[in-house]
Amino acid sequence: MSPLNPAALDLLWHDWDSREETLRSIIAERLSAKPAPVLEDFVVATYFFALRSWDLKHAAKEISYHATSGTKDVPPGSLIEQCTGKMVGVDPWDATGRLGLLHIAFPLKMLLQSDGHLTSCDLLHTVAGAIIFDVYENQDARLVALNIPEKVLRSFPGPAHGPRGVRQITGFKLDEPAFGTILKPTTGITPAQVGALVEEIAACRLFCFVKEDENLYPKLPSSPVADRTRQAVAAIARVQEKREGRGLIFAPHLSGAPHEILESVNAVLDAGATGVMFSESFAGGTVRLVREATKHLPTPPIIYGHNAGIGVKTRSIFREIIDLLARLDGIDFRQTAPVRPGIPFLKPYGAEWEASEAVLSRPIEGIKPTMIARAGALDQGNISLNLADAEKRGITEGVLFLAGSAINSIKNANGVPDARLGAEAMRQALGVHQSGELRDLSAADHLKALIQLAERKRLTPLREALRQRYPDQN
Repeated sequence: MSPLNPAALDLLWHDWDSREETLRSIIAERLSAKPAPVLEDFVVATYFFALRSWDLKHAAKEISYHATSGTKDVPPGSLIEQCTGKMVGVDPWDATGRLGLLHIAFPLKMLLQSDGHLTSCDLLHTVAGAIIFDVYENQDARLVALNIPEKVLRSFPGPAHGPRGVRQITGFKLDEPAFGTILKPTTGITPAQVGALVEEIAACRLFCFVKEDENLYPKLPSSPVADRTRQAVAAIARVQEKREGRGLIFAPHLSGAPHEILESVNAVLDAGATGVMFSESFAGGTVRLVREATKHLPTPPIIYGHNAGIGVKTRSIFREIIDLLARLDGIDFRQTAPVRPGIPFLKPYGAEWEASEAVLSRPIEGIKPTMIARAGALDQGNISLNLADAEKRGITEGVLFLAGSAINSIKNANGVPDARLGAEAMRQALGVHQSGELRDLSAADHLKALIQLAERKRLTPLREALRQRYPDQN
């Protein structure tokens, strides 16, 4: 086998994330100086293109033809004309005219149903269709922004509960940090084991939410989701006195084809579930399906819209667009990323993460916000950084601090994973944050100082959790 040549290796080692950071920065600057138009009767999509031979204006004609009416000679005043897209702005970045931003207006006439609503599936089918991403001409193509008229936004259901509803159900105050956790092991566990794991977690009043992992499927012969739910609900009831009146949401994981997900939703609700969790990235329209199917209930289930697989889409569509549509469809929780030094969960991290959190929480008339789930390696060593960030930005009310392995995989003195030990370590980390002792430290110095404080004050659970989570710091 011949070795790869240097030119090929350079291409294969291309830093996509570095390019993405630059691209996002340029797009933000250009759109700030020259925003896309907002039109009452159109959805306006903004694209970044790097084209091989067409200029941006020619690309606009191709999009209008292929993604809307499929007609080049449009009869004036006709219904076809009313359903034909058009270019409403162009921002070339160089003299070729082949690189830059393009604004296309897609008429609501071709999208809205008879009662004035549309679905996220139809919207993405139109603005992110084949002509955008699947032709050789488009060397690079991104859907980077979407302006949806207010009247259309209000036609979506949005979350049934949102942050305030979650806090009202569970009894957590608006200014109080809300914590959740994820069951570990993530698969290979029986209903009885799910019940035992939930009981350990439920005994700690720190938590308002617990969910299964996305690797635990609903229709396993060895672990049916309805049986798991019954065990979890019974476990919560057994320790309810220890919770001092606080509620705990349990969200089993549901997956499958849409009809199977709906069957599982009904099964777990009958078994007492207060929430449901599924990854909608590969099951388009599922959030809306569940939201509409349960809206008649006195208390609809809280929906955790897990974003597993979203990275496949964000190579072509900016993450905040996907998250906006998930919010409009009805998710109550959405994972973003922890604030932490080191390797981030989201790439290119800063701008992408901030944009997602902004779109999940910004005011939209008639649509509740989605509760941000800070998750993905969140632990005792970086929780204070996350708490401080939420406090500084005034969004504590709208954030769920969701730690999985940092709670359920911390081992006790016998070498056995002990959720109570992990929870106590998190409670101690919260206490350190609330004391303000490390408030003025930089993020780079925080972990080392926290370890030293835990040793000095003999915070044994916290010290042990940090030892296990950060072995290179010991």
